[in-house]
Amino acid sequence: MKWIDRAEARFGHLAIPHLVQAIGILSALVFLISKINRNFFEILELFPDHVMAGEVWRLVTYIFVPTTVSFLMPFPDWVNAAFYVMLMIWMGNGLDEAWGAFRVNLYCFVTMAGITVAAFFFGMLFSHFMLVQALFFAFARFYPDETIFVTLIPVKVKWVALFNLAWLAWMALRGGLPFFAALLAAMAAYFLFFGRDTFIAAKQRQDVSSRRRRFDAARRDDGVALHRCAICARTELVDPDLEFRVAKDGEEYCLQHLPKAGTTAPPSPQQ
Repeated sequence: MKWIDRAEARFGHLAIPHLVQAIGILSALVFLISKINRNFFEILELFPDHVMAGEVWRLVTYIFVPTTVSFLMPFPDWVNAAFYVMLMIWMGNGLDEAWGAFRVNLYCFVTMAGITVAAFFFGMLFSHFMLVQALFFAFARFYPDETIFVTLIPVKVKWVALFNLAWLAWMALRGGLPFFAALLAAMAAYFLFFGRDTFIAAKQRQDVSSRRRRFDAARRDDGVALHRCAICARTELVDPDLEFRVAKDGEEYCLQHLPKAGTTAPPSPQQ
């Protein structure tokens, strides 16, 4: 986007390098301190009432609170915290490579602004968790085929993102307006950065599908077939349910007459 390019040209030198990785490492430190001071997380969380009372550090420090609860398996908190830290570092490396420091910074700050607004209007709900969700969806946009281990099972990032989206939608239905507002505010940066491209891609897919339907309709009207079996000479115009494959000999066959491996196709009736 042009406005981001202009902003980067002007303010790019102010970007914090490896921001997401730094958040992950500081989260590890926060977790260790919490083992000494059990109330340490509460000192850092984004509680609007406390911010209004003068504890303004909470506007930033909540991002350093690690996720210590697993929604899939009852792992110990230190396992969940270690996974969280490694995930942040992994995502940070990928986003830095795809975007560069300035865009990563801008994405994080816009997300934090949305989370803060939602917290003040609707209450604090999983503020640091929402930040991770926004980062993960951005990462999935760039690396959909990367593999992540979910409870020791390798799964592609795109499938985790789809599951995550469905789970968040379910949580939004259960949590009502506060959770939905917090989620929408946290994802504002995603829509800002990717909304236009997503809309254009969806429109292009719709246009391609529409042109394909018009082409198929015109082809059927003209009696021109795309597929023809080399044995029985049937086409998709004769039977729309027919499936065709190209064999090793380069000829196209319907599934009924498709030669098996190591065999030669019988001559067609026309030969």
